[in-house]
This record gives sequence, structure tokens and C-alpha cells, in this order.
Amino acid sequence: MTSSHSIQNEMCFIRGAIDIPHSRHFRYGDAASDDRVCLALPRLCDPDPVAPAFGGLRLLGLLSILFPLTLILVVEEFDPKTPLEQALTPPSSWYTDPSFLDLELHRVFHRGWQAVGYVEQIKNPHDFFTGSLGSVQFVICRDASGKIHAFHNVCRHHASLLASGSGQKSCFVCPYHGWTYGLDGVLLKATRISGIQNFSVDEFGLIPLQVATWGPFILVNFDKNICSQQQFDTKVVGNEWLGSCSDILGASGIDSSLSFLCRHVYTLRCNWKVFCDNYLDGGYHVPYAHKGLASGLNLESYATTMFEKVSLQTCDGGSMEQGDDFDRLGSKATYAFIFPNFMVNRYGPWMDTNLVLPLGPNECQVIFDYFLEAAFMDDKDFIEKSLEESKRVQMEDIVLCEGIQKGLESPAYRSGRYAPTVEKAMHHFHCLLHENLVT
Repeated sequence: MTSSHSIQNEMCFIRGAIDIPHSRHFRYGDAASDDRVCLALPRLCDPDPVAPAFGGLRLLGLLSILFPLTLILVVEEFDPKTPLEQALTPPSSWYTDPSFLDLELHRVFHRGWQAVGYVEQIKNPHDFFTGSLGSVQFVICRDASGKIHAFHNVCRHHASLLASGSGQKSCFVCPYHGWTYGLDGVLLKATRISGIQNFSVDEFGLIPLQVATWGPFILVNFDKNICSQQQFDTKVVGNEWLGSCSDILGASGIDSSLSFLCRHVYTLRCNWKVFCDNYLDGGYHVPYAHKGLASGLNLESYATTMFEKVSLQTCDGGSMEQGDDFDRLGSKATYAFIFPNFMVNRYGPWMDTNLVLPLGPNECQVIFDYFLEAAFMDDKDFIEKSLEESKRVQMEDIVLCEGIQKGLESPAYRSGRYAPTVEKAMHHFHCLLHENLVT
């Protein structure tokens, strides 16, 4: 049997190596046994939490818990209970550690409703589009009867991706061995399987995902613990996705009345949260980094309101951006951030959405989809000028975000502070992240 003293020495060695506060995370022994080491840890290691007690473990066994333990310590470096005026921002490791991103994908992105596209992408029967989120490859389609489906975009035979891009298909044919699936996911044809045993066609259809719509948006829930064939009421989905902000957003012109115009895709060399943080600083950076945009807004009117999963930023329009009759922003701009990674911007006759997808700890993709009121669809000059202005703002933000990522990776930076009067939404975002990461 390993002595209590030797285990304590081993634990102290590890604690010193990773700077674990002694009293907060460990207690040694108990009334029943002197050679037991107990870890006081949050539930963070799904599917099986770290066992609460260890008996007679040597150093090798203790090292096996370091990976989840270090993640727990990193998460807990941010304290959501600290008042905003006193709070530190999350540590830089939230933005640089590859294992932290893995935790986010599991705990944040693969739970709850996630925006993945818009209804116009599959407005006709047989329309489909594909996408990915972390390691999950998915395909969204509308079958001949008009029903929307979502599936893992993976052939059940040997794991080939079935479809790519977007378009129209009457069925999905695997490019590898020709296995064929209906748009309802049913396996229609399995080639050259004569002689196979213990095989049921009914058990080898595409793996479904939960799919629903709210307004113009298509949502998917990647949670494996919920029935994928369940039908979801729009009101219920809206409440789950948006909370009490659902009706407010609908009344703000964020609806299906606008028409899709175009898509722009940007790849940024920064963590996905850097882009979100920049969006959520309450207009703090606008007069410094976006002088053209600032000229079209009355920044003194900037206001931020937080809801359960949504932060709403509003600002009145100001003077014309270009000093003439061109005005893309209108009398009021609304910027809605929907946790964890979706933004909806409504201004003038425009609505654009920003979907931020993590590609790695220091890389993300941002998909901009632009929608426009029908009365402006033929005004080519207005559309061209508006998109040029929008692109200029995005390029300015890319420079900012990529510079911030470099700073986060510098040994000179660990945590920062919040500007309490303007960065409320950013703090709210970080608190929601923490809540999801520890539950």
C-alpha cells in the first residue's frame, strides 16, 4: 500500500508543476482512511467525471488526470461572480489553448440550438446545403414533400462524406461505393453486399440531427441526448434559442420579409471569441477604428440590454456616411448577439448576419449573409456602395482581431479589465461561456 505521505509528496510535485492552489482543489485523507487522496472538482469531464477518491495511486496514475484538471483550473481563472467593475477578463489561455477549444466544442457548440443557415437556402424541394462545426459534418435538405431534414453528412458504410457545397439532389449517393440514401435519410441502396450477415437496411440510414426554423434562420441541435425525430414548435424553439428576447427581435424587423442578396466569407487568424468580444464592446472601438461607420451613427445614443442568451445593442443613426444622399444605416441600428456565435444586424433596409465558426485555437471563419428589403433590390448603385462600406468595416475589424490574437499569445498579457459603462455585453458573453463550460 502506498503511504499517505508519499501520495501527498506526489500530489505536491504535480501541484508545483502546474501551480494548483493547495486548499482550493485538493484535500488529503479523511476520517476513514489516511491513504486516500480526494479531488474537489466541478463536473467538467463528461461523460464520466473524475472519480472523487483515489487509493494507492502512483505518479503515473495521477498524471492521467492532469489534462482535465488543467482545463478546470483554466476555466475557473475567470470568476463570473465578481462584479463587472472589479472583474478581470478571461485569461489568455481561453484564446490560445487547443484543449480549451475542444472543451468549448463539446460543452458550448454541441449543445442547444445553433444557427447554421437560412431558409432560402432550401426554399425548394430537393435543395440541400452542407456545413461543419468542429468535427461534426452535416447536411440540411428539403425532401419532395417539403419537410426539412438534417443529418450527419457521413455514409454509414465506410464514413465517406456524402455531399459537398449546396444545390439540388433527389437522393444522396456516396462517391466512394455508391450507397444511396433518400432525402429522408433512408438507405435506398447498398451496393455489392451479397453474403453480408446480421445487416438490416432499417438500421443503416443516415444519422439524423434535430432541425428547426425561427424566422429566416435554420437551427440545428447537435445534442445526442434528445430525440432527433421530434417536431419542434417555432414558439418553443424561439424561447429556447432566444429566451425572452424572441418577441423583441421579431418586432425589430428580424424576420422573413427580407430577401437574401449575397454571402461573403472571411477567414481570420484569431480565436473565434476575439471576433465576438470585438462585436460586444458596446461600440467602444468604433470612433477609433471605424471612422466612416462612426460618422453614420450617433454614438452618444448607444445602449446595451442583456437577456438570457442574447445581448442587444442599439444606436441611433447620425449624419450621412458619405455626405450625400447615401445612407445605408437608416434612423436606427440594432445589433443582436445570440450566444454563442451568431450575430444579427438590422439597419436601414438591410439585415446582415455573422456566423463565427472556430477552425482552431487561433483561426476562425466568419460567414456574412446579406438580406435586403424588396424595394431596394433593383437599386444596384445603393447595393454596391453599401457592400463596399460593409466590407471596409470588416477589413478594419480583421486587422484589429488578428492583432489582438498576437497580443493574447504574447507572454506580456494574461488578463485585462472591462470598461464597465460600455463592455457589459462582453462580460455577459464570458459569464455564459463559463456557465456552459462548468455544467
